[in-house]
Amino acid sequence: MASGLKKWFAQNWVDIGSKKKGGGFKKCGRSKQKADAKRKYPKCVPAAKAARMTEGQRRSAVKRKRSKAQGVGGKPTNVKTFAKARGGLIRRSGVAQRGFEFKGVF
Repeated sequence: MASGLKKWFAQNWVDIGSKKKGGGFKKCGRSKQKADAKRKYPKCVPAAKAARMTEGQRRSAVKRKRSKAQGVGGKPTNVKTFAKARGGLIRRSGVAQRGFEFKGVF
């Protein structure tokens, strides 16, 4: 099993902000060509994670990424893929997680 950087490069990264007509998502990143210059800033995740996310989770992640100033100080802008809920719970696939001690199911 690959781990670390090898695993990261082996994953198929997609832009969850741009859907393809037949289903799925466009590959991550933009080129300097005119067609890609009009594309909005990408929010990239591995394809496996994109498939597990709900439509609302994808919209939320893309909205938070695009609301930040991009490339400040020459560094890429990163945002959490899953937003923290108001009550301090992070809801993923029906399981609520609070830190390391709470492991409950709704």
